Amino acid sequence: MFLPFSMFAAGGADHWSFFSLLGLDHHYSHVVMAAIATIAIAYLSLRVHRAYDGASEDEVLVPERGLSLRNVIELVVQGLYGLFYGILGEKTDRYFYLLASVFLFIFVNNLMGIVPGFLPATDNINTNIPIAVIVFVFYNLEGIREHGWKNYAKHFMGPVAWLAPLMVIIEVIGHIVRPVSLSLRLFGNMTGDHIVLGLFSQFAPVFVPIIFMGLGLFVSFVQAFVFTLLSSIYISLAVSHDH
Repeated sequence: MFLPFSMFAAGGADHWSFFSLLGLDHHYSHVVMAAIATIAIAYLSLRVHRAYDGASEDEVLVPERGLSLRNVIELVVQGLYGLFYGILGEKTDRYFYLLASVFLFIFVNNLMGIVPGFLPATDNINTNIPIAVIVFVFYNLEGIREHGWKNYAKHFMGPVAWLAPLMVIIEVIGHIVRPVSLSLRLFGNMTGDHIVLGLFSQFAPVFVPIIFMGLGLFVSFVQAFVFTLLSSIYISLAVSHDH
């Protein structure tokens, strides 16, 4: 009954996991965890796709009875779409697939840290940096596509010509800091959450960890939400014609 908690206690605050038994240290286990998360998301997506495939319009519009996988996915997707629409407006359809994929990937990886014996891939900076770099490259390319490279470059120069050299430096630093801050914020919060859960599971392996598992679920959602929200804001700023 209390085996899951004793697994946390056995590892304490370090990075023990099932992968340690296979001789796979923490620096490589995040690759396996990211692969597991990707497979899980692909499987769920396939299940939902099959639920819609061949269904009539009435069957698509009417939700299933009870708490089904399809209803949960629809609720999440509708919530995310409404969030992004408030930021991106009519351009939401173009960017929704990337942003929703980023959210689901980060959220599922974060949840792995709650499962005893597993590690969240997002508590490794090597997982977070590629996601942040993808967002960074994407919003800059979209800015260039929307405005043309000359007009997009003018965004870095500011409104006053004689301040352009200084503004370019400030803007470039500000843009470079964005993927760094996205990566470090996610890394720090997920590492801290996993350490706290490990410590309290070691000192009080019965009942107490349940509280911190609930807290971990909340942190997992918030961190995925913040990462995706900031990503959508960066895209909106890049493609906006208001500045």
